[in-house]
Amino acid sequence: MKSIYEQAGGTYIQQGDYALPNLKVQPKKEIEIGIWGYRYRRYLMQHHRIWYYNLLTAGTLNEHLAEVDQQAEQMFQSLVSALSKQENVTEKLKANRPMEWMQKMNSIRNRASEIVNSEWIFV
Repeated sequence: MKSIYEQAGGTYIQQGDYALPNLKVQPKKEIEIGIWGYRYRRYLMQHHRIWYYNLLTAGTLNEHLAEVDQQAEQMFQSLVSALSKQENVTEKLKANRPMEWMQKMNSIRNRASEIVNSEWIFV
C-alpha cells in the first residue's frame, strides 16, 4: 500500500533501517534588498509579526521586500530631485558655495527620507 506522499509523486531513500523522504528544495535566486527593504522588514518584524511570518513561510518575503525597496527608492529619488529644483539647489551653487549646498542637500534628503518612511515603510 502506497503512502499519501508516494501517491502525490514522492519517493523515499533507504538510510539504514529508515525510509526517508527524498525532498528537494527548489533553488531560489538571490534578490538584492536595499536600505528601504531592511527598514520595512524590521518594521514588519516588530509591529506586524503575523504578516511577516506568513510572507516568510510562503517564501515571498524577499520578493515583497525587494518590491517595496524599489518603489521607495524611486519615490526618494524623485522627491530629492523635485525638492532640489524647487529650492534652486544646483550644480552652480555646489561649485560656488559647497558648504551651503551640502546643508541644503542634507536637509532635502532628510525630508525626503521622512516622507518615504511615512508613506511606504511605516504603514
